Amino acid sequence: MAELKPWGVVDAVRAAERQGKTLASVDHRPWPLPDDPWLLGQTLEDLLFAHWRAPAEALRALLPTELELDLYDGEAWVGVVPFRVTALRARGLPPLPFASSFLGVNTRTFVTARGKPGIWFFSLDATSQVAVLAARYGFRLPYYLTKGRAERRDAWISFEARRRDSRGAPAAFRARYRPTGRALEPEPGSLEHFLTERYRLYTVASNGRLLRADIHHPPWSLQGAEAEIEENTMVPREAALADAEPVLHFAARQDIVLWLTGDA
Repeated sequence: MAELKPWGVVDAVRAAERQGKTLASVDHRPWPLPDDPWLLGQTLEDLLFAHWRAPAEALRALLPTELELDLYDGEAWVGVVPFRVTALRARGLPPLPFASSFLGVNTRTFVTARGKPGIWFFSLDATSQVAVLAARYGFRLPYYLTKGRAERRDAWISFEARRRDSRGAPAAFRARYRPTGRALEPEPGSLEHFLTERYRLYTVASNGRLLRADIHHPPWSLQGAEAEIEENTMVPREAALADAEPVLHFAARQDIVLWLTGDA
């Protein structure tokens, strides 16, 4: 078993170029790009999207009152998404070797505010202290420092993340997964589209004010996936997942740019 391909300077330069070029593709967006320049670029690799149905009322109790739970065919969903970040950088700057490549796990559900659908993160775990501090104080997001590893054997990726941040409850995710089938863009109106094509995140400032950050990326290129999930304590217990087995998708790579948070 081998570790995932290490971060390299050439890879980072190419990723930074792709991030900037994402703005050339906008027809798929549900609303126009923000007028202000984007702030951060990042590339995500080897993503597993694992989504479970969950009781809507249990999820609503975990959200700020300003947000509405976003449903698909009347059902609420919770997702756990492990991945690797590469080429994280501020606009106009190159990726920094000590802070631009790390592992992450996002735990989320789907919401709307003023008619704009987006993501609400229950937690975001990362193996980079720099990234955790920057996101906590720059974006007001619930980021936690995590110890993790990711290795590849043939097409399978073994991924483990275990939270070691005293600010959050103990949590872990351990699984092996691989893509299946060919990559396709999700059809508008499909469950895959609902679960992945999101262009805004919501968070709350220290004074309780609802904030949003806009996101842009090309349409996702998704494959089916197989996964053996050995441990998953990332999802809040109150969410009470309704399914034993999740709906799974895999994405090899996505280039993303983000804007600074502002009032929702």
